[in-house]
Amino acid sequence: MDIGSKNSYPSNALSNFAPHEFEIDGIKCASMEGFLQSLKFKDIEMQKHVCSLVGIKAKYKGKHKKWWITQTLYWQGQEYKRDSNEYQELLKRAYLELAKNSSFKKAILASKNAVYTHSIGKNDITHTVLTEREFCSLLNMCRNIINKQG
Repeated sequence: MDIGSKNSYPSNALSNFAPHEFEIDGIKCASMEGFLQSLKFKDIEMQKHVCSLVGIKAKYKGKHKKWWITQTLYWQGQEYKRDSNEYQELLKRAYLELAKNSSFKKAILASKNAVYTHSIGKNDITHTVLTEREFCSLLNMCRNIINKQG
């Protein structure tokens, strides 16, 4: 199943562009894309604003941030190197919070046992805050947890 916002359900509902609200570290996020783009901003107030955005608005807000020059991302005053285990743990925590959203859960369950792909995703960690492999792996983690919950 190729995950993408322009694809049919449930693929579109599993996209980071989908308006699934969740909260991480006391910050309300309107979509996973908002959270991911917020990581490009060092300023905490700007992060909160970007977290409130959905889809393409979130994507464009972070599009011109040149985080890749230093390979440094930020969350709530803490710096994360893109290739660090700490950054991977932050991504996992965010997706675990997203997995609590009822419409996200419904889409995960509707995907049944599909193999997730993300054909528009990048694979070089130095050029994206979330590779295709990371994204699909995190979706699989969420599906495993949601399926265990029954």
